Amino acid sequence: MGEVVRQEFETFVHDVEPSLRRALVAAFGFERGRDATAEALRWAWENWERAKDLNNKIAYLFRVGQSKSRDRKTPDIFERSEAHEPWYDPGLAPALSALTENQRVAVVLINGFEWKLREVAELLGVGVSTVQSHLERGMRALRNALEVVEND
Repeated sequence: MGEVVRQEFETFVHDVEPSLRRALVAAFGFERGRDATAEALRWAWENWERAKDLNNKIAYLFRVGQSKSRDRKTPDIFERSEAHEPWYDPGLAPALSALTENQRVAVVLINGFEWKLREVAELLGVGVSTVQSHLERGMRALRNALEVVEND
């Protein structure tokens, strides 16, 4: 492939990688999420003629990353390997691990990265009301696991 194609792909990666990585890390944890991102981008490189014309690049590559990552038997790990930051509850990582994948994706992307319900719905290939349900159930489960009391 020529220099122009490589530059097009680099621009493509620059545009899609951050959102794709966030979505896959939300789904699988830090290590598997990063690996799934790399696998999805590798697929995009190997199938560049097809990948460059995808309508919803991030959602499609999210599914590629999911399918490539599901082959592995490694667990979802949400704790960072470096020292824990003092500003978050140490019970958060296990609580996130206990959520369903769709709940975790909705909670992390909407509350952590300020994605819109519609954006998460497009990513997951479901309706906005379904994402809202995943978000509400996930937040309820997190509150229960972390023993958070809501003030009315």
